[in-house]
Amino acid sequence: MLDPQEKGLVIIYTGEGKGKTTAALGLVLRAVGYKKRCLIIQFGKIWFTGELVGIKKLSPYAKIIQGGKGFIKILGDRLPLTEHKKAASKTFDLLYNEVMFGKWDIIVADEIIGMLKSKILPLKRVIRLIKDKPKNLDLVLTGHKLPNSLIKYADLVTEMKEIKHPYRQGILAKKGLDF
Repeated sequence: MLDPQEKGLVIIYTGEGKGKTTAALGLVLRAVGYKKRCLIIQFGKIWFTGELVGIKKLSPYAKIIQGGKGFIKILGDRLPLTEHKKAASKTFDLLYNEVMFGKWDIIVADEIIGMLKSKILPLKRVIRLIKDKPKNLDLVLTGHKLPNSLIKYADLVTEMKEIKHPYRQGILAKKGLDF
């Protein structure tokens, strides 16, 4: 019988407010302090962000991999959905293999929730991932527009809700804070 303190959790950070990835990366930072092995796989993020360099500085305990073809239908995206689906499926296969490999203590699937709502990934694949994961692996899923049916598979769900945002004042994303 697995000690409850050793049980791997399924953690979801969702909502329309900012902070989902930041919360997941903060969790990784804390875990690295305990020499936990952490992997972050980002869906749809293909550009430079500060976390790419920051996570490298946490090596050998943390690693980050970007996958996908960018965000869908925003930031000038003109790719057909089939290209996004193919890239997301490839990224998911990588994620699934890493989960099953057993090398990691914590795996973050960043922006995977958004892939579900946009039907780029089927919900059943993510449910299978959760059910199949090793019992002691902590799995963190982030993204907006969480399907309610996924909540029952999670141990913790936190919703980020926007109250006020600097974008509304004309302040765009800032280096070091937003990317």
